[in-house]
Amino acid sequence: MKPHTKLCRSVVALATGLALCACMASAAEPQRPNIVIIFTDDMGYADIGPFGNKYKTPHLDRMAAEGLKLADFYVSSVCCTPSRSALMTGCYAERIGMGGQVVFPADQRGLNPSEITIAKILKKAGYVTGCFGKWHLGDQPEFLPTNQGFDEYEGVPYSHDMWEEAGRREPKKYPPLPYLKQNKVIAYIPDRASQAVLPLATTDAALDFIKCHAKESFFAYVPLTTVHVPHFAIVDGKIVDREAAFTAQITEIDECVGRVLQLLKDLGIDDNTLVFFTNDNGGGALTYSFPLRGGKFGPKYEGNMRMATLARWPGKIPAGKVTTEIGTTADLLPTVAALTGAEVPKDRIIDGKDITDLLLCKEGYKSHHDILYYGAEGIRQGKWKLVRIREKGQVTLELYDLDNDISEKTNLAAQEPARVKAMMAVLDEHVVEVKKNSRPAGFVQNPKPILPNPTGIPTLAEYRKQSKP
Repeated sequence: MKPHTKLCRSVVALATGLALCACMASAAEPQRPNIVIIFTDDMGYADIGPFGNKYKTPHLDRMAAEGLKLADFYVSSVCCTPSRSALMTGCYAERIGMGGQVVFPADQRGLNPSEITIAKILKKAGYVTGCFGKWHLGDQPEFLPTNQGFDEYEGVPYSHDMWEEAGRREPKKYPPLPYLKQNKVIAYIPDRASQAVLPLATTDAALDFIKCHAKESFFAYVPLTTVHVPHFAIVDGKIVDREAAFTAQITEIDECVGRVLQLLKDLGIDDNTLVFFTNDNGGGALTYSFPLRGGKFGPKYEGNMRMATLARWPGKIPAGKVTTEIGTTADLLPTVAALTGAEVPKDRIIDGKDITDLLLCKEGYKSHHDILYYGAEGIRQGKWKLVRIREKGQVTLELYDLDNDISEKTNLAAQEPARVKAMMAVLDEHVVEVKKNSRPAGFVQNPKPILPNPTGIPTLAEYRKQSKP
């Protein structure tokens, strides 16, 4: 054999060996999951099939059958802005200056850009990130999703009930409601037709994002506007409102989930995508939360802050499981970080806990939440739940045994004074700690409406017809 032939064969063998080693190393590396968080608005605990029987939701039923139902999963507030801030940052809303009331159009307050969101930690870890739907953490440029870690954004910057409709009873006057792509207004929402297509528009944008980035690691945050008022939908080619629209919106939520799951399957990335479904706060108008008491706003009963929640990740989350271990939306940041190799901020207090073992149904797992706080007005320790109610200058304390009274009908405070006192002491200590170790929200001087004048801007319904004939 000629010397150069031996050399060539040796080089080929070496190259083949190196390639094989590289392939083996690549195969040994765990593939990082894609993350999809679908976050509905004002939905009741029992509005979907897995948590009740009021409406037909076949895709959500399938998601529950193929994944995990989290029966004791909580948000950190009873209204939109504080709840969304906790999801994004892993912190109590009060800790980051986002507690209290929601932000309004041209509000000077918003999520401080110095906060570290799920999108920021995933972007730093090499993920492409997108937000599609209702943001509601500030509408000034400093506060919008593109300045909070999201590469792509399409949707409305605040609640879609903050609009001007002919004949509406609310006296508050709002600027035109803009529909944004990135930070640019591409349409606005002045009429029933545009309201009716809003959920479909943001769902389509989310699906386009997933298609575009299917070969990358991605995070899709899909905060749907439904089922928050106003209720408008298209049924059989006609715009309907109120009860008929609400029923249609539950169907739209279900179909959004179905479309996401089908697309993941079609793209061949189903087994490598965690889809998480939950809601922002207790149910609003026309919703159904039985057997829970309460809804949006008001005292911190279970129906105010316990959410219908599902998680699906084929091959990782066992199918058809149900857990009553406590989890919260603030837990998603550290949990997503653990699943993806992203870094949890170490320079600040993060209130959420890593609940990876809960999601993966590890045997013997117990919740990290020995104590659960309902803002400053409630506390849960095991089966015991204490609610502090402030009304007309009076403070009332109510104690419930959730194991035997999930509907919170029988107040046991008078029978358990020592327990009430001890739980109140822990709650008050928590309130003091959060206030002491809080960080400010973001504030801007001279905030301005995004769209002071809609002249030359198409309505969302018109835009949809132009872009999707």
